[in-house]
Amino acid sequence: MQPKYKRVLLKLSGEALMGGDPYGINRQTIEEIVAEIAAVARLGVEIAVVIGGGNIFRGVAPGAAGMDRATADYMGMLATVMNALALQDAMRRAGTVARVQSALNIEQVVEPYIRAKAIRYLEEGKIVIFAAGTGNPFFTTDTAAALRGSEIGAEIVIKATKVDGVYTADPMRDPSAQRYSRLSFDEAIGRHLKVMDATALTLCRDQKLPVNVCNIFKKDALRRVVAGEDEGTLVHI
Repeated sequence: MQPKYKRVLLKLSGEALMGGDPYGINRQTIEEIVAEIAAVARLGVEIAVVIGGGNIFRGVAPGAAGMDRATADYMGMLATVMNALALQDAMRRAGTVARVQSALNIEQVVEPYIRAKAIRYLEEGKIVIFAAGTGNPFFTTDTAAALRGSEIGAEIVIKATKVDGVYTADPMRDPSAQRYSRLSFDEAIGRHLKVMDATALTLCRDQKLPVNVCNIFKKDALRRVVAGEDEGTLVHI
């Protein structure tokens, strides 16, 4: 199979790592996700990952009620670092080399984000995991994915979720909901579709960086997206 994209940015939510657990990291689930990523890497595709932190922050969220927003956001960033380390370790066990770069400076644990070094890692065939979002409060990891994808010259942002695309309504509640195969950025923004937050979508639109929303738990879905097949929902200019 000849991949359509040479370099991709994969946005992975922290919640995806929970499996069926209420919070935390489910080992079997993370191994399944890593297997899908490794299969695409073996095709020669350069992969960078932006990881969220919802699975860990969910466990402390009750204690964060009423907390200053910036403080809570920094806690969320630290949760993404924990997820990035878990993902890196799972990749190591699977025989895949990964490097973690953090937007927050924690040099005893992970190296800082340096754009040129990240690109070099990708060119060497290593997977780069970006942690700590943008390093700033008030910005989501969706926005971090749009930002890092633009910085490293990714050809597409793949948002890996628990559903196989963007629908006209919530498919869990409305059985008549229809999946969009393709959407323009303006349609996604104008219809308030839950693709990404508005800041992330606008940045991708301005940088002409397409976004594909797919189900990370559907076998070979990631490979099909990279091959340019009709999988998930493609949001484009």
